[in-house]
Amino acid sequence: MRKRFTLQEYKEGVLSGDRTKLSQAITLAESSLESDLALASDLVQGVLPFTGNSIRIGITGVPGVGKSTFIEAFGQLLVEQGKSVAVLAVDPSSQKSKGSILGDKTRMEKLAGDKRAFIRPSPTGTTLGGVTSKTREAMLLCEAAGFDVILIETVGVGQSETAVKSMVDFFLLLMLAGAGDELQGIKKGIMEMADGVVIHKADGENQVNAKKAKSTYQNALHLFPLGQNNWSTPVITASSLTKEGLSDIWEMIQKYNLQMQASGFWASNRAAQRLKWLDENLQFLLGKFFMEHQQVQEILSQNRKLVENGELSPLSLARDLIDTFFNPK
Repeated sequence: MRKRFTLQEYKEGVLSGDRTKLSQAITLAESSLESDLALASDLVQGVLPFTGNSIRIGITGVPGVGKSTFIEAFGQLLVEQGKSVAVLAVDPSSQKSKGSILGDKTRMEKLAGDKRAFIRPSPTGTTLGGVTSKTREAMLLCEAAGFDVILIETVGVGQSETAVKSMVDFFLLLMLAGAGDELQGIKKGIMEMADGVVIHKADGENQVNAKKAKSTYQNALHLFPLGQNNWSTPVITASSLTKEGLSDIWEMIQKYNLQMQASGFWASNRAAQRLKWLDENLQFLLGKFFMEHQQVQEILSQNRKLVENGELSPLSLARDLIDTFFNPK
């Protein structure tokens, strides 16, 4: 059973960098209990002045690209350079059992054993977009704990795996070479949002294919118009096995950091992300209060079978439920 602390105890634990208290604070933020939601909200508000000093990096990629392997090697590079690193790894939840394996720590054994690193696996639950519904809260708590770099690993890449873009400073896309038509396995929208593309596993006999893939992606990216940040997305080949290219990736991110801060995009992007977070919280809370409304529950229970049998339009019932919610009798 999870031990509960007072708001002050949670706050002091997070700000002191206590890994156990930080993990417990993130567990609190991920809870759906009403009492935990209120306490977690107060906690995030309390540590807010101590956030905003980390570089937030989102990492996604095609299946089998080796995200966990890359994050461990890249994280080790960062800690060797004196950086403290927090990894928020998202594991997919089963749609049947709703459970998750949460095995990222075992896949990042060396990094998990480093005192300068913190790895926190979390289940997606029912959330789409490759992240959890509380990833932002977890990220802010890690920032308040003093981590220099926060790496957010998504569950994969696909049509909805883009929510991470709206909460990070740099969006890194990992790709494989030698898997047929490299452009077939990736959505154009994600390519357009990527701030950097890495052709991973560029080692051994695969180096030739990696160089060809790099050229292919560079040509494809040149066809996309520059985004609001006026940044031309680089393509880098790298290997977590040989460590080749990892330092180039960090240099790319630092260059991006400097360029975006100089242009003012860094600050405006984070401001836009905070507003998006507000919108998402409004939707979440409205949905929660709506489904917990007693009259809404009663009407829904009484008419669900009619919708299932095709006797009542889902839209009609939905409109009645919303009317009941805003105009209770």
